[in-house]
Amino acid sequence: MATIYTVHPETPQKRRIEEIRNALQDGAVMLYPTDTVYAIGCDLNVKSAVERVRRLKQLSNDKPLTFLCSSLSNIAQYALVSDPAYRLMKRLIPGPYTFLLPATKLVPRLVMNPKRKTSGIRVPDHAVCHALLEALGNPIISTSAHLPDADGETSTVGLERVQLFDEFDSLVDIIVDDGSEPASQVSTILDMTGEKPVMVRQGLGWEAATDWALPVNQ
Repeated sequence: MATIYTVHPETPQKRRIEEIRNALQDGAVMLYPTDTVYAIGCDLNVKSAVERVRRLKQLSNDKPLTFLCSSLSNIAQYALVSDPAYRLMKRLIPGPYTFLLPATKLVPRLVMNPKRKTSGIRVPDHAVCHALLEALGNPIISTSAHLPDADGETSTVGLERVQLFDEFDSLVDIIVDDGSEPASQVSTILDMTGEKPVMVRQGLGWEAATDWALPVNQ
């Protein structure tokens, strides 16, 4: 049974954030709100927790996991950011965007794409996420809280908050509740590994990136 931490959506209580941080450092897996959908997350640097997240999502080790960073300068520690990529990201961060970037040695192999050596990185526009990142001092895994059912579809899409919490109660250690209902739109994904950014998924806020990124799958 998961421990539920109720936090204020705009000014999260420091004590509760610290309690969540301590649990994450001890290997906890959490369900938590972001500026897009609710996510399953853990401390990037705790291998056992990352492995649990992969099992929950039924992801093989060749599928990269997205993680949250606190700022653009923080991203630069975990990814190689070219000057053009930096200028575009500066315009869009913080926000509902996932950037595919070449990973540095600080990114665990279990998280990155093993063939391309890339990672998906976000800087969310969300007070609770930023409070957790600041307290933890390193990135947090962020993969959408959608679980595959017997038919390979996502069984948690469209659930209200209480229903979502019930679904994950036995699967995670922590549930972070800021009172928000689950959103339906995922992040927009921008591949920043080439000469020009390519939008590989249209999600929340995709219109704001069309002036700089090539269309989806071009």
